[in-house]
Amino acid sequence: MAKKNSPASLKMRIIHRYLGYFLAGIMAVYALSGVVLVFRKTNFLKNEVLIEKQLEPNLTGQQVSPKLKMKLKVEKKEGGIVYFKEGNYNQKTGVATLKKMELPFVLDKMVHMHKATTNSPLYFLNLFFGASLLFFVVSAFWMYTPKMPVFKKGMYFALAGIVLTLVMLFV
Repeated sequence: MAKKNSPASLKMRIIHRYLGYFLAGIMAVYALSGVVLVFRKTNFLKNEVLIEKQLEPNLTGQQVSPKLKMKLKVEKKEGGIVYFKEGNYNQKTGVATLKKMELPFVLDKMVHMHKATTNSPLYFLNLFFGASLLFFVVSAFWMYTPKMPVFKKGMYFALAGIVLTLVMLFV
């Protein structure tokens, strides 16, 4: 006859199971947005978007940057047109033409949620999600009793994971 689990172990397993089901969607979002964030400095999955904004005429290159809420570095000025890496600004008409690379709408929303800070209303959800992941780490060690072979084998995998994490952090 199988040995009964302790009440704490049973409770951990139940919470682990249902919290896992509950957070399956958000874990998928964080997994996808995490992969997309690895490529954030490239144009992977991004589309080119042309933006035209009407600004006041006769602004200098340094004055255009805060008006567009972008960091722009003037590359050259020629014939009343100020050129930036991202586009240009016509000093006579006040029209700024910019080229941006943006992720598709849904992926962009996922990435913004992934990178939420205390300025975002989502940051409480991010804290809850982080705490839930930490609970998954701790509760995984309550799945089996230490006397079981599967627990001992799990400890080898946990040790290998810790070593891999240290290598990734410090190499």
